[in-house]
Amino acid sequence: MKPKTQQKTKYPGVYVDTNGNYFYQTEFGIDRITGKRIRKKGRKDINGKPFSSASEANKELTRLKREYHKVNSYANYKMTYEQFMNKVYIPYYQTDVEESTFSVRKRILERIRDRFGSIPLRSLSVEDVQNFRTWLLSSKENGGAGYSQSYASLVFGTFRKSLDKAVEMQYLEYNISKKVKAIPKGKAIVPYWTKQEFEKVINQIYIGDFYEHLNFVMLWTYYNTGIRVNEGTALWWSDVDLEKKRLRVHHMIVLKNKSDWKRNYYTKTEDGKRTIALDNDTVKILIEWKKRQSEIGMGNENDFIFSYDGLPMLKSTISRIIKRYAKLASVKEIQAKGLRHSHASYLINEFNVSVLVLSQRMGHSSPEITLKHYSHMWQGADTVIADEMGGNIKIETATKTKIAFNGNQSLKK
Repeated sequence: MKPKTQQKTKYPGVYVDTNGNYFYQTEFGIDRITGKRIRKKGRKDINGKPFSSASEANKELTRLKREYHKVNSYANYKMTYEQFMNKVYIPYYQTDVEESTFSVRKRILERIRDRFGSIPLRSLSVEDVQNFRTWLLSSKENGGAGYSQSYASLVFGTFRKSLDKAVEMQYLEYNISKKVKAIPKGKAIVPYWTKQEFEKVINQIYIGDFYEHLNFVMLWTYYNTGIRVNEGTALWWSDVDLEKKRLRVHHMIVLKNKSDWKRNYYTKTEDGKRTIALDNDTVKILIEWKKRQSEIGMGNENDFIFSYDGLPMLKSTISRIIKRYAKLASVKEIQAKGLRHSHASYLINEFNVSVLVLSQRMGHSSPEITLKHYSHMWQGADTVIADEMGGNIKIETATKTKIAFNGNQSLKK
């Protein structure tokens, strides 16, 4: 007769082997996804310490059972992170944000999903999270992702939010990623063009050509209004009052390609809806461009301002235009959103504009947001004030002391 390798204890599911070591072994039910039985067996507690008694093994088994039954009505106990992302988080996120935001963040969500893939959601460890954080911050030469500080912060933050949702849905007891330090955003300075650099750029554009004329109008309008990229591509001629010299910014384009786009009646934020005053040069440039468009049957109320074919302009096209003329002008290449930062710099450095006025023009919800993004541009803006302060106060001191000092305050000659 074959000798037993394990014996039962007074606790159901808890055993002791021939070496006197305690362990638990039980079944929790059927996996709703795979159809297989969920079996659990272990010889250590949650802290990795071997059981020294049947009582300790029973405590750990009781904890696991309680944890399983708590979440089983909501989710599968062995759900992988990939399954959670595909079935729960990505669909939830898509309905919770704007379409334009989801289209940008979708790739990030998929990268995170693929990173942890088949790891059971409940098996994610502090080591997994820390290794992910290290990878995000490491250069490609060192086997890392090679991301910028700000992008790594965005990816890691997105990962943490996914686990927050898992906790909220009671798939998890706690967010394991919060045991690892978050990645600071860092100071993200967006390159922009100074007035001198912008002058060099427009000097390379030949407006005698229809398409180059469009390039000129687009770059000029972005530079002199500070509108967001997708606010500009959404502009119709009905948004411009050329007599009162006003530009109404009330729409944004959600655009995937030339044939798949949507013009929404809102901007990035509620405070983004605004009316911007236009300078005389911009008004004159827009009038000339409208006439040019009318030559090919465009320029009507519901026609796009930045268009040569009746369709909105792609962000990638704007980027190529910027790159082309930056190279010709021998100035630094900037992103499309750098034109917005260029406008802020232009107003601050050329006109010493107040933060309140800039905030309203940029469509920020508060001056604090404006300072968060552009405070560095005001550095040195007080030079004029400092120059004017010189000689403003008349300096005339006493010819002799009028105080009788005693003790330590008295300095002997």
